[in-house]
Amino acid sequence: MAVTNDHPGEQGAQDPVKLIAVRDTALSLDEVFRAVGDDAAGGTALFVGTVRNHDGGADVDSLGYSCHPSAEAEMRRIAEKVVAEYPVRALAAVHRVGDLRVGDLAVVVAVSCPHRGEAFEACRKLIDDLKHEVPIWKHQTFSDGTEEWVGAC
Repeated sequence: MAVTNDHPGEQGAQDPVKLIAVRDTALSLDEVFRAVGDDAAGGTALFVGTVRNHDGGADVDSLGYSCHPSAEAEMRRIAEKVVAEYPVRALAAVHRVGDLRVGDLAVVVAVSCPHRGEAFEACRKLIDDLKHEVPIWKHQTFSDGTEEWVGAC
């Protein structure tokens, strides 16, 4: 059977960007997953970034994220770029700012598309571009007392 884009489910949704936020409160996987629910989607990809207990061979004691006031607008710009490149039915991205502990959720993104391959590709593009382009900075304090700022995300 030939693949066509004749069915509305095969095309992008009217307004697929469902949730974009920068928050200083705990993130919810359920909220992001619900935001990308779409009956025409055959695949949903979800990425969760968590605070790990080490970086660059050093033990991390604490971590804080801060952002430029334009961060949320930049997230939306990137989301719209992903929507233009893939047949996205729904997309959501939420990033945390403030002080976090090891194991806390730092970022949650999700994309639903008609097919799984598209969902995986779009989700990867979304998180990679957010990480490289959104003005969010990470401040890490290590167990040896040293600290460092890490560029965007």
